Amino acid sequence: MNKSTKFLSLKESPVFSLLSDQRIDQLAEVVQYERFTKGQKVYKEDHFISCVYVIVKGTVKISRNTTSGKVMIKDIVYDGEVFGENVFTAVQKRTDYAEVLKDVSVLKVPLESFMTLIHESPEFADEVMKVIVERLNALENRIRSFVFDKAKKRIVDFLKRTGESRGIKIGIDECLINHGLSHKEIALITDTSRQTVARVLGELKKDNIIHFSARKPSKILIRNDFGLS
Repeated sequence: MNKSTKFLSLKESPVFSLLSDQRIDQLAEVVQYERFTKGQKVYKEDHFISCVYVIVKGTVKISRNTTSGKVMIKDIVYDGEVFGENVFTAVQKRTDYAEVLKDVSVLKVPLESFMTLIHESPEFADEVMKVIVERLNALENRIRSFVFDKAKKRIVDFLKRTGESRGIKIGIDECLINHGLSHKEIALITDTSRQTVARVLGELKKDNIIHFSARKPSKILIRNDFGLS
């Protein structure tokens, strides 16, 4: 990827778009472009933190292995979004890992350059902190849901969140999402089982609340403008 394409990719990222063209141009000089295929790890647990990532195209899931041997999916990251951005702790190694869900191309922003932007641009620093806080809040809400909500509601809430953040409006009151996740991965996000996910989605489809095909189950049409119950 040449410098001008890197510039445009950074410009299209909501976080980096706040920077001046001059700063983005300087950043385009030092970022590295890399591609990964489905199932590959962009970074692993215990890797030294050396950069922050911007997704040019594709989907990545951020996960962590728990002490009980389970996997906790912390977040799903899409085109234009940043990940690996929480670099403000004394810990020098990653405590989670980033795995590709859909073939991805990323820009790797050197940690030194990222921290310089944080110190020199208050607007950029505010936007980065906003991303971190939103992700922490989303994780806290999921934990609260695990404690208080039943399995069906957690799965329905997952569909609503995905629709509201990534959905494409179809007509007047329908929304199309393409979450790119397997039933097992949705189960990990919602703290349910793969069988429960399949059952609940089947029930919602039978009730004509959502629609999906057997060939492409990750593409779901939500009817009535997120009106899931």
